Amino acid sequence: MVTIKYDNQGDAISRDVPREALIDAGGNGSERTYTYGDVVRLSGAVARGLQKRGLQRGDRVAILSANRAELLFTFLGTLQAGMVSVPVNYKLPAETVAYVVEDCDAKLVIGDDARLPLAPASVPKVSFDRDFAELLDEGPFTPLKMAPEEPAMFLYTSGSTGRPKGVVLSHYSHLWAISKRVRRPVPQGQRSLVAAPLYHMNGLAMCQTTLHQGDTIVLLPQFTTKGYIEAAAKHRVGFLTSVPTMIAMMLREKEMLANADLSAVEAVRMGSAPITQALIDQVRAVFPKAAISNGYGTTEAGPVVFGPHPKGIPQPELSTGYPHPDVQLRLVRDGREVQDEGALEMKCGALMTHYHKLPEVTAKAMTPDGYYRTSDVFRRDENGFFFFVGRVDDMFVCGGENIYPGEVEKMLEKHPGIHQAAVIPVPDELKGHKPIAFVVKTAGAAVDEQSIKTYALANAPAYQHPRRVFFVDEMPLAGTNKIDKRVLAQQIPAGMEI
Repeated sequence: MVTIKYDNQGDAISRDVPREALIDAGGNGSERTYTYGDVVRLSGAVARGLQKRGLQRGDRVAILSANRAELLFTFLGTLQAGMVSVPVNYKLPAETVAYVVEDCDAKLVIGDDARLPLAPASVPKVSFDRDFAELLDEGPFTPLKMAPEEPAMFLYTSGSTGRPKGVVLSHYSHLWAISKRVRRPVPQGQRSLVAAPLYHMNGLAMCQTTLHQGDTIVLLPQFTTKGYIEAAAKHRVGFLTSVPTMIAMMLREKEMLANADLSAVEAVRMGSAPITQALIDQVRAVFPKAAISNGYGTTEAGPVVFGPHPKGIPQPELSTGYPHPDVQLRLVRDGREVQDEGALEMKCGALMTHYHKLPEVTAKAMTPDGYYRTSDVFRRDENGFFFFVGRVDDMFVCGGENIYPGEVEKMLEKHPGIHQAAVIPVPDELKGHKPIAFVVKTAGAAVDEQSIKTYALANAPAYQHPRRVFFVDEMPLAGTNKIDKRVLAQQIPAGMEI
C-alpha cells in the first residue's frame, strides 16, 4: 500500500489556491463561480448538516441531480462526514432509479426538483432548489479519519445486462487513483470542461483529480453540442474531457465551431468508449495544437490503467497506452494467459471492495489471485501497447466467425461519407447472427446502403460487412453519453429480411 497524503477522499482538495475551483456554467440557470475556499467551506457545511440531521458514519446518501455545484459539495461533504455518497443515474427508468435508492439503503436523497420525484416516497429528501440552504450548517469542520477499506461511494453500473450493480469503492481506491494521475506539464489553473454526468466515473474522477491538483472545473449541467462549444470558448478551456460520442456530435456543428474561439484547447481526452481513426483525424483538424488521448478505465477498477511507454516509444493513436507501472495487467483467452489478444484482467490500488449485496457476482468478477475480470477484449502489439477490441458480451458469432461490433464500426468510419456508425447483431437461422449498421452521414455526403456495403466488402473480411444499413440523423445516447444500441435495436423493422 502506497503512502497517500489524505485518508478521507472528501478531503482531497487543494488548500490556499488563489483561483476559482469551480465554474458552474448553468446548474441552476445562471453561471456561478466558487473559489477553493468556497468548496472547502460548503462541503464542510454539508458534512455538518448531515451530522446535525442525525446521519451516522457509514450511512448512504443518494444524490439525484443533473450536474451542478451543489452536487459536488454534497458528494464531498458526505465523504467528509464519514458517510457514503451514491450518485444515481437519473436517466434510468423510474423503477430502476427507485431500485437503486432502495438497494443502497439510502437514509437520505438529495437532488434537484426535476429528478427527486424518481426516488421512493419512503426515503427523506432534500431539494437543491428549495431547502438545501436549510441543510447547510456552516462552521469549522475536520473531515473524519477513515480506514483505507471503509466505503466512500457506491457507483452503480448502467444495468445494460440486468439490474444495476452497486460498485463499492473504498476511500483508499480513489485516493490511490488521484495520486497516480499525472498532471499535464502546463501552468497551474488549467481549465477542464466536464459535461459527462457525475454519476459516471468519467466526469466524477475528472472533478476529483482537478480539485486535488488545484486547477479549475468548468461544469455543465449536461451535454449539448451548443452548450459544450459555447462553454469551451467562453471560459478559454484548455482540457476537454469527454466520451467519444460527445466529441463526434460536436464535430458535426461546422458553423458553430467556425464561429467559436477554441484556440485555448491544448488537450482532448476521450474515454469510456472506443474511438476511431476517423474521429481522431477530425479532432486534429479542429484542434490542431491539442494533444489527443484515448482513455480507458472501469467503474470497478478505476480510471488509472495505462500510461506512456517506459522507453519513450510514441504511443499509436488508437492505443489506450502502455500498462501503468503501478497496475498489473494480463490478457486471458480460453482460460490461460496470452500475449497477443484476450480478455483484460487487472489488479491495482483502485479496485472495488465488492458489489453491494452480491457476493456471488463479486466472486465471479474477481479471480482467486485478486485480479478484476473486465470483460473487455484487448490486443497487445510488439511494443507492449494495448488496443481496445470490444466487450466480451458484445461479441457475436456469424457463420463461425467472431465479430466485435467496435472493429466493424472503426472500419466503416474510415469511409469519408460516414460520420458515425453503430453495429448490432440480428439473429439469423443459418449464420447464428448477422451484423447490421446504423449510420450518421457526413454533412453533404451522397452515400447509400449499397455503396456502404461495397466499401465494407472491399475493406474488411466479407463476414463483417453489414447486411443492412439504416441512416439516422443522430445516434441516441444512453445515460452515460455512449450510443444506446438498445434504442437502435428497437428501430429495426419487424420481419426485416437480411
